[in-house]
Amino acid sequence: MTSLDLVMILVYTFPMFLFAIAPALKLGDYLEEKYGISEKTKRIIMVSGTIVVSLGLATFLQFGHIY
Repeated sequence: MTSLDLVMILVYTFPMFLFAIAPALKLGDYLEEKYGISEKTKRIIMVSGTIVVSLGLATFLQFGHIY
């Protein structure tokens, strides 16, 4: 992986936030309902989930054409 690949992944990450917010919100709501987590923990899970999903999608966009 070159530095250009890393820069492109970071560039792709920002638009992927739009697609990553909904799953992170659903995950936070599910964990709050099922396990009764606190609001602070729910927010941490939603923010970290959004970042992880958007980075995953951006990485797939960058390297998805490689079989």
